[in-house]
Amino acid sequence: MPATHQQKSTPEDLTQIYSSVRQRTEAICAPLETEDYIPQPTVDVSPPKWNIAHTTWFFEEMILKPFAENYREFNPHFSFLFNSYYNSVGTRTARDNRGDLSRPTVKEVFQYRKFVDEKMLELLERELPKEVRKLVALGLNHEQQHQELLLTDIKYTFGCNPTFPVYYAGEILEERGETALNEFAEFAGGIYKIGFEGDGFCFDNELARHRVYLQDFTIAKTLVTNGEYLEFVEEGGYADFRHWHAEGWDWVNQNEINAPLYWRKIDGEWFQFTLGGLRKLNPKNPICHVSFYEAAAFAEWKNRRLPTEFEWETASGEFEWGLRWEWTNSAYLPYPHFKRAKGAIGEYNGKFMINQMVLRGASVATSFGHSRSTYRNFFHPPLRWQFTGIRLAK
Repeated sequence: MPATHQQKSTPEDLTQIYSSVRQRTEAICAPLETEDYIPQPTVDVSPPKWNIAHTTWFFEEMILKPFAENYREFNPHFSFLFNSYYNSVGTRTARDNRGDLSRPTVKEVFQYRKFVDEKMLELLERELPKEVRKLVALGLNHEQQHQELLLTDIKYTFGCNPTFPVYYAGEILEERGETALNEFAEFAGGIYKIGFEGDGFCFDNELARHRVYLQDFTIAKTLVTNGEYLEFVEEGGYADFRHWHAEGWDWVNQNEINAPLYWRKIDGEWFQFTLGGLRKLNPKNPICHVSFYEAAAFAEWKNRRLPTEFEWETASGEFEWGLRWEWTNSAYLPYPHFKRAKGAIGEYNGKFMINQMVLRGASVATSFGHSRSTYRNFFHPPLRWQFTGIRLAK
């Protein structure tokens, strides 16, 4: 299970945490060449230049502008260029146009980060109201979300290159964790508590803690492996409509899907593209980069199902998690008594509670300190560029 160290907005350590998180983003970018910062091969993938500018924009727009005395923004055009989806803040460049901009340059974006960091560190030296410190903690967790997006977006962009370039030649993230044969943990039906409780940071969609009733269920202690999923592929799982939701079957046929993202069959042997380049598929590693449609179809083929997010959270203490974001069979909906905050912060999670599925856990690309058993990630069913995997239930 990943460590659950969380950012706490105390005067003693907030400055240090701020610097550490911001430096981590730049460390992720260290292997990149200037040309790598620009491309955007699909709408869901943002260029590294935009990611590192947007996380900086968050601190400037949400904290420095309203709370730093006599603050003068670095560039008046950046609020438009690097806003993501905050209608409360104003207009923004179209999401699918983020890679079309050669200017501002990469050099200027890093100058922007340095400028904002200096102003933020000056601000953090002051005694700040509790609400401002909470905003800083939110900004740091927001940046950690984008650190994972940086890795997944870089991988997708490199994966579109027919030469399969290597991002990092060290440890291969995708090959962490070899799983054994599945064992199942059993849980009796009853009332269980769900949601975040206690000190430390959480997102608003993890509140408020509430009770749910669960039927008897069992859940796998290990993730589905490449080898298990390969059986599904080679036995014609992508060609048999009986395993698929109707939308999933349409998605398979319209997009000619026949294997997980990044899998390649070369001269009769299966490979997968990783952040370390193209490598032979290890059958013992957990399956990665599958959509909800694929996860649900595989579960149907195995005569199993995906767990609900409430079953997953209830059982999470009985198995190791953190290698893959794990699809659940739960739609992304508000918990009882959920309320959106006022202003731009209220747009962070609540308005996306429609047509998306919940993923639980964390992944090998998740930053340290950014995982909790109550964390609710969410994506649309066809998306698979994140480090997504499968845990079965029955």
